[in-house]
Amino acid sequence: MPWTRREYQPGDAFAKGDDVNRVLSAANAALYGICHAVTAGIGVSPALGFVHTGSAVSFVLDIADLYKAEYTIPLAFDLAAAGQTTERDARLGFRQRVADGKLLGRIVRDVKLLLTPAGENMIEVEENTLWGDADNTVAGGTNWAGWDESVLDEGHYLSVVGPLFEPDSGDGTRS
Repeated sequence: MPWTRREYQPGDAFAKGDDVNRVLSAANAALYGICHAVTAGIGVSPALGFVHTGSAVSFVLDIADLYKAEYTIPLAFDLAAAGQTTERDARLGFRQRVADGKLLGRIVRDVKLLLTPAGENMIEVEENTLWGDADNTVAGGTNWAGWDESVLDEGHYLSVVGPLFEPDSGDGTRS
């Protein structure tokens, strides 16, 4: 597949450049979305950049760079060589490679590894606690207001009623 260099032009990146560059732009956009979802999902600031700085998604760009050589670059060449050069082709091809390579789990592990100080282990604690008074925590998932059994007494039910519908008379009209 002939290719000279990466040419990215801001604006409508997919419409500019040759087939490989267009597919690469589309695949990279999908990769950025996944990296953003993972970093935000595990509670890491997407703006925490090390290589990229000055953007609300600097850390997302840093993390995405770890996977481009394995995922998006080969995909762009494979798709362009097969004549599959639409944005949809890039998204579908990338989705398949993400699933096959179990990329989401890798991103989570890699982010934790990158942000863990050397010699330290991440504590895997699944806590369901809330802030309490002063320095205390209280169990989450608890109705601290208590439960009033009288709400179940007859005559104390809350119901939601929708609009009344008249049954169809069978001939397409309502009776």
